[in-house]
Amino acid sequence: MALCIIGCGEPAQTEMTLLPFDQLPVQETLPDPLQFADGNPVNTESQWHEKRVREIRTLFSHYMYGYMPPAEAIQTTIDDVDAHYLDGMAIKKQVTIRFGPEGTPPLHVLLVIPSSQASPSPVFLGTNFYGNHSVLADSMIPLSTQWIPERGAGVEDNKATEASRGTSIDRWSIEQVIHAGYAVATFYHADADPDKDDFTDGLHASIPVDGSVARSDTSWGALSAWAYAIHRSVDYLVQDPDIDASRIAVMGHSRNGKAALWAGATDPRIALVISNQSGCGGAALSRRKMGETVEAINTRFPHWFSRSFWAFNNNEDRLPLDQHMLISLMAPRPVLVASAEEDEWADPEGEFLALKAAEPVYKLLGYSGLNNESMPTVHQLVGAELGYHIRPGGHGVGPRDWDVFVQFANSHFGVATESN
Repeated sequence: MALCIIGCGEPAQTEMTLLPFDQLPVQETLPDPLQFADGNPVNTESQWHEKRVREIRTLFSHYMYGYMPPAEAIQTTIDDVDAHYLDGMAIKKQVTIRFGPEGTPPLHVLLVIPSSQASPSPVFLGTNFYGNHSVLADSMIPLSTQWIPERGAGVEDNKATEASRGTSIDRWSIEQVIHAGYAVATFYHADADPDKDDFTDGLHASIPVDGSVARSDTSWGALSAWAYAIHRSVDYLVQDPDIDASRIAVMGHSRNGKAALWAGATDPRIALVISNQSGCGGAALSRRKMGETVEAINTRFPHWFSRSFWAFNNNEDRLPLDQHMLISLMAPRPVLVASAEEDEWADPEGEFLALKAAEPVYKLLGYSGLNNESMPTVHQLVGAELGYHIRPGGHGVGPRDWDVFVQFANSHFGVATESN
């Protein structure tokens, strides 16, 4: 059957047979990304890019994340510009991105750009957890009007309050990143889809897939909605004269790290991807059944993935894919996976092993990939196109993590700062 996979808006067709769950064979070892669906080997770069990539995207769309709709043309409004932001160190733009049928919720993108750059800036793009107002203590950033989980600081009755301003400053470390020569672009993921088991709001309720907004077994889940919104943000960034369209890095932490990987796997305009402690459904191998398992994630967050993924609860060995294949879809673009020693729920070793299992694809394309046989000690960034870092501590993201993200990006984007 012919299926359509959406990357940055251009449909890609591939012919392959997609078996129902009960007909999928048990595979206790990892599926080979360099083996076509018909069992033949992938031997050349052209075979990889022209056919195998499409097969793997089809597998992830059909069995795990759900199918995204085609790209919608965007219309943008620059709501606010501050050319002397952060004591003159930066330029702040607040951008509204609209797309889709009437009534589709817009994306509100906060963009902070180094003012000292003589040429367009590379940029870190990512979704945030609690609203743009939480990433900086700035009264000119409107409070999000979207639903916000109660765990957010300063949130009352699932709504932002003035007390929630700047509560995620360390998660984004914007001044630190600006000093390093990078712009930062972020939007609240609830602009695309609130993080709750409800498909009557967000993009799902407005943009049809195959002619309907009703949820089917292979409809897009929240992670696909967040990835789709990242694509629409890239649509804007590649047009902004202050941004270097060839140096767009997407970073995500935890559930946002899962979305960052899926966004990078389906949009080749994203030049570099960083997954921070994304775990199950992100960078960690599902077949290890360590930490958060497929059953655990589908039980707690049934809205993240497609309904077809639920069949693999306690049946990971029937998956015709695993997360090393997701990472391989980025090849030969750089991917950094960052872990933490005490974050056993995210399975740091499973994240490293997924990178290692993606390495043969990078080598087929003429790149070295990870180039490390075993997990490194803490604070040691290893790898080439595939990078891995583990630090002490638990689940979270902060300034010390951003030091590593910048270091990895510098090695591929050629950014030099005074601190380098």
